Amino acid sequence: MSRYDLSQSVGAATYQRMRQDIIACRLRPGDKLRLEGLRERYDAGVSTLREILSRLVSESLVVAEGQKGFAVAPVTLQDLREIADLRLLLESHALALSLAAGDLEWEGRVVAAHHILAATEKKLLAGQERQTVNWVRYDFAFHNALISACGSQVLLDLHAATFDRFLRYHMWAASFRGAGVVDDHQVLFEMAIARDVDGALTMLATHVNSGVEHVLLTGRLDS
Repeated sequence: MSRYDLSQSVGAATYQRMRQDIIACRLRPGDKLRLEGLRERYDAGVSTLREILSRLVSESLVVAEGQKGFAVAPVTLQDLREIADLRLLLESHALALSLAAGDLEWEGRVVAAHHILAATEKKLLAGQERQTVNWVRYDFAFHNALISACGSQVLLDLHAATFDRFLRYHMWAASFRGAGVVDDHQVLFEMAIARDVDGALTMLATHVNSGVEHVLLTGRLDS
């Protein structure tokens, strides 16, 4: 590996770490992102950090504050609702395409993803809070599997980026939605396997909107 390739891989790894820290709210909404502090936290150079911050600004996870530097994007009711609407728009379109085109391999991905998610949710319902980090990963894996046969990588990438921004609000709420979200996933799984497009789209809308209401009910977001 050349010095250039090594630099690129280090930058990519640092970008992923910072991005995940923002989504998981280890870097909290509104936190100032000062270069000196970031250098110590991520062991990266200033030029690399500036590139990463600019990239995160383009993803609306970081905001530039003029001459004051950078900060983690705030959480607001309007932003949550707009992100939820965008996620629903993208995922509904991708889901309809995927249910129409999904083959046996697609079905296998959906079954496997739901099995892992359901097992994790069962542990969460039993009070094993340490499973929350795994749930976040498996929740995305299930929704991604559902739309994986849509035939558009651009659509999948846009959905993944929007899903992460939506997920950040749930991480900020710091509360698992409980049996309601488990039931949503079960019904969505059954309708997808049955290729019930209308039923699946209705369930998806209910699922996303219930997620928004759950975040609001936790009181962690000013309404």
